[in-house]
Amino acid sequence: MSFLVGKVVEEVVAGAPNNGEGLDNTGTVKRLKVGRDIHPYVSAQAFRRWLRDSLPADEPRSGVTRSGSGSNQQAHTAGRPDHFLDDDLFGYMVAVKKQNYQRDTVLATGTLVSVVPQRPTTDFGTMSRGFAAGENPVIHQHELYSAVLAGDLLLDLPRVGVFETDGSGLRISISEPIAKEALAGGAESVTFRGVSAVRLPLPERRRRVAVLLRALAELRGGAKRSLHYGDRTPALLVLAPMKGGVNPFTRILAAREGKPVFSADVLAEEITAWKDELDGPVRIGWAPGFLGDQRKSVEKELAQLIAEELVIIDHPRILLRGLASAVEEGKHDGWFEDAPA
Repeated sequence: MSFLVGKVVEEVVAGAPNNGEGLDNTGTVKRLKVGRDIHPYVSAQAFRRWLRDSLPADEPRSGVTRSGSGSNQQAHTAGRPDHFLDDDLFGYMVAVKKQNYQRDTVLATGTLVSVVPQRPTTDFGTMSRGFAAGENPVIHQHELYSAVLAGDLLLDLPRVGVFETDGSGLRISISEPIAKEALAGGAESVTFRGVSAVRLPLPERRRRVAVLLRALAELRGGAKRSLHYGDRTPALLVLAPMKGGVNPFTRILAAREGKPVFSADVLAEEITAWKDELDGPVRIGWAPGFLGDQRKSVEKELAQLIAEELVIIDHPRILLRGLASAVEEGKHDGWFEDAPA
């Protein structure tokens, strides 16, 4: 059994990819405060929306049903993880007619927070096109910033395409009729982590992981693209298969002298400490030009680990697409199986 864990890093240049609630006619970006420092961020919900929107156009998405009105509204997806990759990997909760079905997310994502404190700037704009001479323009303002944002990732591979059918409370993922339909379509009944479950055929489970990895390689999205369009593919990505699901790579990016720095010494020490839990090399996708010449110095510091094939460094797109193909070809099937109790 393995979990793909790691970190995704976005480089925002003069952008406003995720906005908060407007204030005094000013569109604000999301931010958090650590002491007196301001750190812009992109919420996990927004990042997951980018990832869902980056799925291939021909990949079916789960439809959304909205009901109620006013403060009593609710919305839910179809709750059909057997049919839809996004219901499978992103999770859902469906509560209708006293029936509750919930799927905890298979893909866990952290908030993408600026590594270095940054104070957003306010852009002042006006709208006066077509106004008569002497008329006052309509004034508007919004915030933007430049920053390197980083957040954690975890993909629970054994749970891909596996749906609980008993347990307690909201742990049940699908109803009995849906389970029967899935079984008739080629799924199998299994006991998974102590509960009964339905598991899709392995080729489909491989395919879903491959689609997700390729979508991450082609990531796009973000707010205010008309004014602040920018690249949203990962500038830096760290992925490693871990047997226990611990993510020891959360501290590999640090702020030093007001700049983000990749800490090769931290990575090397974590690899040594967790070597018994690693189920393959640590893959580092590093876009050319990101963080200046740090990539060259990191490659020198990690030369021994690279020589031992404990670390692989490549372009994020090449790395992700290569891993997707390897998964699809069945080279990592052991990652999909839970270890015996």
